[in-house]
Amino acid sequence: MTIRTLQQISQSIPTLEGAGVHLRRAFGFGGTALFDPFLLFDDFRSDHPDQYLKGFPWHPHRGIETITYVLAGDVEHGDSLGNRGMISSGDVQWMTAGSGIIHQEMPKGDAAGSMHGFQLWCNLPAAEKMCAPRYRDVTAATIPTVTTAAGATIKVICGMVDGTRGPVEDITIDPQYLDITVPAESGLEHPTRPGDTVVAYVIGGEASFAPEEPNRQGNRSILVFSDGDRIAVRTAAQPVRFLLISGRPLRELIAWRGPIVMNTEEELQTAFREYHDGTFLKHR
Repeated sequence: MTIRTLQQISQSIPTLEGAGVHLRRAFGFGGTALFDPFLLFDDFRSDHPDQYLKGFPWHPHRGIETITYVLAGDVEHGDSLGNRGMISSGDVQWMTAGSGIIHQEMPKGDAAGSMHGFQLWCNLPAAEKMCAPRYRDVTAATIPTVTTAAGATIKVICGMVDGTRGPVEDITIDPQYLDITVPAESGLEHPTRPGDTVVAYVIGGEASFAPEEPNRQGNRSILVFSDGDRIAVRTAAQPVRFLLISGRPLRELIAWRGPIVMNTEEELQTAFREYHDGTFLKHR
């Protein structure tokens, strides 16, 4: 059994996206080899409606999957496949853009004005970049929770934990996406598949995430682990809550501009040309 060490520790940084949404970017548009198969991770937690209400109006995606996880508030969604709806507290939207989709996401917040959530982009392998797009709404009620003997709780959005499987399946990179809370003065050892990229993002409290790293990491810390078959988390006076994502690296060439990720510059130029001449959508 090999405990993963920490390969990189950093903090998410403030940025503007969409029509003027204030958020914090944990990673994206750089360092793709380190995070492969993941491309981007944004934290859009805010208690100020003027920082999120302008939202993300209609825009295209091709070649990736986008995963939106909402902790508080509502996000109104619509897309070129005809899907319409609201993502609410505890819900997940897993959208496979594939050959192309045009959609919008408009945060509405809750009665208190809070809008808390995260968006992750996963790369698609070259063989699936032009697959038919699909959209999956995952309600909070369908996401199971596993409780360890030490009292840690693990919400299983995707992947398998102690025989409990999350509701999102049939993803090529075979990812895990977990929402984990570890109580104060406690610990958790969680198995990870050797060879997978494993990343944690702290969203509350603090903890030590590796035996050789005595410093505790707190809110908005992004942690990239080295290889191994488990992670070890230890808390002190505070509990910790973090998102754990892992998946099989693709190790493919990436040609990426804005919301479209392909393998070659030629494919990228084709995608933007098709978007501008109205032939972008292959499925409606």
